[in-house]
Amino acid sequence: MTAVTHEDVLAAAARIGGHVLRTPVLEVSPGLWFKLEQLQHSGSFKVRGAFNRILAAGDVPAAGVIAASGGNHGLAVAFAARAVGVRAEIFVPEVTSPVKVAGLRALGAHITQTGSIYSEAAEAAAKRAAETGALQVHAYDQPEVVAGQGTTGLELMEQTGGVDTVLVAVGGGGFAAGVTVGTSAGGSGPRIVAVEPERIPTLHAAREAGKPVPVQVGGVAADALGASVIGGLAFEILSGPRVESVLVSDEAIVAARRTLWERHRVAAEHAGAAAYAALLSDVYRPEPGERVAVVICGSNTDPATLTSD
Repeated sequence: MTAVTHEDVLAAAARIGGHVLRTPVLEVSPGLWFKLEQLQHSGSFKVRGAFNRILAAGDVPAAGVIAASGGNHGLAVAFAARAVGVRAEIFVPEVTSPVKVAGLRALGAHITQTGSIYSEAAEAAAKRAAETGALQVHAYDQPEVVAGQGTTGLELMEQTGGVDTVLVAVGGGGFAAGVTVGTSAGGSGPRIVAVEPERIPTLHAAREAGKPVPVQVGGVAADALGASVIGGLAFEILSGPRVESVLVSDEAIVAARRTLWERHRVAAEHAGAAAYAALLSDVYRPEPGERVAVVICGSNTDPATLTSD
């Protein structure tokens, strides 16, 4: 597996700069910032990795690009493909929310909904890519994708002037891995608190086992954090001493999502609220004076459910 370096993230930032938004940072209280990545094109950070993978490839095959996704990655790939004028074929599992499926259609993607979980859709997408020759854009386990996601970390450090700790959600791990690399400079950087739902503990289980292992997938954030095994690249990066792995309950995620809306008017999907759930439920307790950033990573949700679930 090829490692991803800080220089790779810098190169990704230069490559995708004209295609993605520099999302804002909100200081919600002294020493606490939200990085509002849910305001990114396509509603999540995923578009950063999608653009970097596609643009780094150079000439895209006539068959276009293909991806498997719980929804957000597919939306990002479809958005990036439309922007550069290539065909996008997206495989999603049956648990993908109707909001995300509708978004894929609106972006002109060719959609196949198959399998009960992400990994089954990913198998179907890989088979299809082998048949057509389309460029695969993996949801989390490609160096270009991880480096693209890492540009979030670059921005965060510039916008805050540096923080002590960053809380970030984990599904397949590509985003947290990218943020870990993107916030580092000269081999050092802030503590990374990698937050997972208790019902999808891919990183937590892998760190305990010493290698990526499959886990059961379920719960309120399964449509976005529903990878059944941590990515190899992510495991390599997130096994380091800077990273702390924590788990949050579905109840904490629901409460965090509601609080984001009611207190801050931040509209997030369940996965987007997972990192904040660790802070709000005291799973992670900052020390006095600690400078903390929470990445709000996605907003692809039905607004009518923000206060009702």
